[in-house]
Amino acid sequence: MDHPLILTTCAFFMMMIGLTWVGYRIYYRPGRFLKQLGTPVISDERARFATGGQAESEPSTLVTFLQTLGSKVPTSATDTATLKMLLLQAGFRSEHAVSVFYGIRFVGAAMMLVLCLMMTGSMPANPALNILLIMFGCLLGWMLPQMILKRKGKKRQEILRLSLPDALDLLVVSIEAGLGLDMAMQHVARELQVSHPQLSEELSLMTLEMRAGKRRADALRNLAERTGEPELRKLVAILVQSDRFGTSMGESLRVHSDFMRTRRRQEAEERAGKVGVKLVFPIFFFILPSMLIVAAGPGLLMVFKNLFPMMKMMH
Repeated sequence: MDHPLILTTCAFFMMMIGLTWVGYRIYYRPGRFLKQLGTPVISDERARFATGGQAESEPSTLVTFLQTLGSKVPTSATDTATLKMLLLQAGFRSEHAVSVFYGIRFVGAAMMLVLCLMMTGSMPANPALNILLIMFGCLLGWMLPQMILKRKGKKRQEILRLSLPDALDLLVVSIEAGLGLDMAMQHVARELQVSHPQLSEELSLMTLEMRAGKRRADALRNLAERTGEPELRKLVAILVQSDRFGTSMGESLRVHSDFMRTRRRQEAEERAGKVGVKLVFPIFFFILPSMLIVAAGPGLLMVFKNLFPMMKMMH
């Protein structure tokens, strides 16, 4: 009787946690938790300067608890620097994002520990297996948030990469119209607020750094490091070299834009060429058995219905 009770209790707690999480994310201030991890630096530049750069809203109680909990977790300087870079690449720039993230990891490990302790009652009486299960669960609860963060960062890098050709076209038009690079970047960031908000946010942050007195090359390199996107690194290298050697920046950007569009078309053709190979296993395991059942099923039924009785009569 102990095993069904433990399984029922475990299922109840899992359902309660799931319903609480869904209710908080969907019905109670949607998106508040992620926004507190890192509020966008610029959502509307004109409104930001009009309000005089007012402070962000106060964090919620949950975020404050996670921040306090995460600040108690012992970490090294190397791990903290790596985590800060991952958070920046995922779009979280709050000064408390690291502490909140460590709090999430600690809570995840604690929840998995409780869940594994509840599951040990239904497992075979093997202490080594139970200890291994607990260790694996705690490790999974600790590593899962970082895996989700890396996936979010890669998805954001892909969004930035896909929005670069449009930004380059606008940048070429702005520079050939007579604008300097700083004003052209600001104009492109303003024009891309609706169509490509992520890239617009990064470019706006770069223009703010240059306004604050940072050298243009340093601001461009910070843009490349902050996003971690290889295509943006190439663009930054082109801009820095063109600015240093005095070459035609508009022509360089036009050539780079054509190269990016050609590469995107080649990648699409490569993916299309791989479709046939990727469809072999789904066709073999799912579609072909169904076709065989539909095509040969009636014939096999008739064979079983008529041939087998005849064989029995011959005996």
